[in-house]
Amino acid sequence: MERPEHAVRLLHIEDSEPDHALAMAHVRRAGLRVNAMRIETREQFRAALAEPWDMILSDYNLPGFSGLEALAMLRGSRRLLPFILVSGEIGEDTAVEAMRNGASDYLLKNNLARLAPAIEHAMEAVRTQRAHEAADHALQASRQQLRELAQHLQASIDTERAAIAREIHDDVGGSLTALKYELHWVLAHSGEPAVRQRMESAIETVTNALDASQRIMHNLRPAILEQGLVAALQWMAGNFTKRTGIECRFQTSHETPVLPAGVPLVAYRTAQEALTNVSKHAGATRADVDLQIGAGVLSLEIGDNGRGLAAPDLAKARSFGIRGLHERAATVGGWVDLSSAPGGTTLILSVPLDAAALDAVEEASEDDRPAVPSADAPANPTSEARRT
Repeated sequence: MERPEHAVRLLHIEDSEPDHALAMAHVRRAGLRVNAMRIETREQFRAALAEPWDMILSDYNLPGFSGLEALAMLRGSRRLLPFILVSGEIGEDTAVEAMRNGASDYLLKNNLARLAPAIEHAMEAVRTQRAHEAADHALQASRQQLRELAQHLQASIDTERAAIAREIHDDVGGSLTALKYELHWVLAHSGEPAVRQRMESAIETVTNALDASQRIMHNLRPAILEQGLVAALQWMAGNFTKRTGIECRFQTSHETPVLPAGVPLVAYRTAQEALTNVSKHAGATRADVDLQIGAGVLSLEIGDNGRGLAAPDLAKARSFGIRGLHERAATVGGWVDLSSAPGGTTLILSVPLDAAALDAVEEASEDDRPAVPSADAPANPTSEARRT
């Protein structure tokens, strides 16, 4: 065990000067250099805690004070220091309690030959603990930096996607629409059957290109989100059923929630990724999308009745879908919970909403409630409006 280069700064809580001198003699006889200060009251110990120490040695019984009280005060100060309890007579229960409360060791005054090795061992243990804590802090800081970097990259990706989608809409989409119009004009003014046939084929190609550009724009930045999250999720559920044949049902507690910036896109992408996994891997016949807002939290739950996920599926080294959802949720202060069993899988996105967002949600909920119909109003104004 490597000894410290400097003299050990030792605080000794002891009311007997001869016992203090005896303890220091044992320590120095073992070749350990110490600079010691003796105190004996609670007030002196409280004041001494503000000073730098390498070691605290404490008697168990003192007038109006005790070693266990000193240990409790040390823990309350949040300082990580080795603490050895010494007593003329200490019971096993007391010793166990002291060790449970953070004491490094305990010794009897009639066996101080072990004092110097106990001090060195306690100091080494604290150095190791400090190193571990420093490594933990560094690891947490590194993880936080990686998390912030991932959030920054995700935000940059979303911004770039939106810019590309606008360019496709304005440039590519506009040019294809103009070309389609010109082709229709040529078709309308041509009498040659071969030319008309080629024009019809060209119009079909341009139409397919327009559809492809619309699909690419939607994948980059869903335009449906401009109609609100509820409308986007309703459309997604319906489109998922048509595309895959898997029944997808959507329900919500709020028809027109007003949400903080960024939350609708996170919720939409979460549902999109979850339903993509359902269609590819679950072998399900039904999926459910449930959007709820309550108790200050937006909750989006996507569940299926498929085969479920095994632990190895979640531990795949290059399985980034779920990990990406965790990082995306963190960009708006949320988190993702995933549970799976042989009867299906459930993914829940939770996003705390601030007070302003909650007020807006509640106001929107009030607006969603149907008004009391007048005598002249139709029995079902929503149905009447739809028929109109």
